[in-house]
Amino acid sequence: MNINSITNHREREKGVIIYPVYSRRSVGLSIGINLFPDKKTCQFDCPYCEVFPFSSDAKFSLEQMEEDLRFAIVSAKEQNIPIKDICFSGNGEPTLSPFFGSAFKLAEKIRASEAASAKLVVITNGAGLLQPQTFTLLRENCAADAVSSYVDIWLKLDAGTEEWYKKINRCALQYEKLIEKIKEFTSCAAVTIQTMLCAINGEAPSEIETNAWEALVCELAEKKCANIHKVQMYGKARSAPEDPLASSLPEEYLEKRAVSLRKMFAKKGITTPVEIYI
Repeated sequence: MNINSITNHREREKGVIIYPVYSRRSVGLSIGINLFPDKKTCQFDCPYCEVFPFSSDAKFSLEQMEEDLRFAIVSAKEQNIPIKDICFSGNGEPTLSPFFGSAFKLAEKIRASEAASAKLVVITNGAGLLQPQTFTLLRENCAADAVSSYVDIWLKLDAGTEEWYKKINRCALQYEKLIEKIKEFTSCAAVTIQTMLCAINGEAPSEIETNAWEALVCELAEKKCANIHKVQMYGKARSAPEDPLASSLPEEYLEKRAVSLRKMFAKKGITTPVEIYI
């Protein structure tokens, strides 16, 4: 495995379980863990999703995950490449996998012994929080503040209204139910909010949607029992199977949204960083 040769996420569609990539949001090497090497598995059907239709005979196993993860860490060290994080992402929603709990604990163990400076990241749409066992697992492993936690939950929050949620996430789960569970979780555990900003059918989010999203993020960041690590606002940068249904918005649009949220945070005394990724 040549760490330097893998520069995008498409390796995971070849049936791989471990896929080192350069992550623009981690700003460096991220070692991805794919719990679905055989097919895409997700409750959401986001039109911007970069996972193309595929099928593979590959099967997930904890033994293969451990072998490949340790190999990837050793390879990075041999090439003097700092590991920014070990990240659960892959071909779908990681918390849907029956292996998620065991895989999380295994990754936690390997990180502690082999890559202690790296974060352990879970990129999630939040739907898994509706399952009590997943909610408890993540809550117990996440500190209630952003400083002391080595576990970082990158929690999807693309929409502030049900109308936009149906367009950008196209999920059958009830929007209000999902948001209430996210509020419950962020009252006791720190997370990173991740938001995709793109056009759907050529239309950017409306002013009503923009204001509602901003108000929701402020509400989460104001909670006194938790601390949001940061807010990641990112644009569509990779091709998707349904292009051009979802399309990129101008850089100026993302910057304007970030500035607006920062001003709102400042008014409320919120110090959470707001980052944009074009």
